Amino acid sequence: MKAPAFVLLSLMIASLAGNAGAEVLEISGGTTPQKDVLESRAAEILKSTGVEIKVNGVGAGNGMVALVEGKVSVAAVGDTLADSIEAGKKAAKAASKDIKVPDNLVFAQIGKDELVIIVHKSNGVSALTKAQLKDMATGKITNWKEVGGADLPVKVVVTKAGMIPSLVFQKTIMDGAEYAKGALEAQSPREVITWVSRTPGGFGPAADVHVKAGAGDSKSIGAPAMSRPLGLVTIGAPTGAAKKLADYLKVK
Repeated sequence: MKAPAFVLLSLMIASLAGNAGAEVLEISGGTTPQKDVLESRAAEILKSTGVEIKVNGVGAGNGMVALVEGKVSVAAVGDTLADSIEAGKKAAKAASKDIKVPDNLVFAQIGKDELVIIVHKSNGVSALTKAQLKDMATGKITNWKEVGGADLPVKVVVTKAGMIPSLVFQKTIMDGAEYAKGALEAQSPREVITWVSRTPGGFGPAADVHVKAGAGDSKSIGAPAMSRPLGLVTIGAPTGAAKKLADYLKVK
């Protein structure tokens, strides 16, 4: 049985009225903290703190640039503060910007995410060691048959400059070495899954939250553990709506 039109209108008005006094907080940053923590808990956050969040998922590096430029008061990141600053510098360089990073940035951890290694679902390799992954990512190993797979060229899929997954993989697995020339650059962490799904010889690091949301034609395989903190970054100690959000979500 359908509800009368006036009842539906009343509910809509009540809903709007309920949010009328909310403080709106705009955040720029990584899609993993966006999807894994912020947007998934948005209704709870609004109810408990009176803060309505609006998240622009542009990547942690670009989020840091937006913070430093004063476009937002909070950046959402998927790594430590030091590595998020580095991501911001790389994003700024890629955009031909010169930014001065403040020395009073404050980081509040709001969660943790696991990175996984994904390959095309047709790939018969079920696990890779750190040494194998490093050699594949740097171009030393160029064919899957060298690691027990089919006779198929290896194609590395990484996120573009300023995005955390490829930086975490580079630091944790590659010991800071450079990616092989010709690596596919995805425009977002989610797009890594898209590219690997389209590329039989492809592999790359992906956020577990994105894989669980939809793996496409990719699958995760055994690999060394790669975890990273999810956090909020502010210039100086957070105040106002930013403080309410950080205090509410901060990992104790």
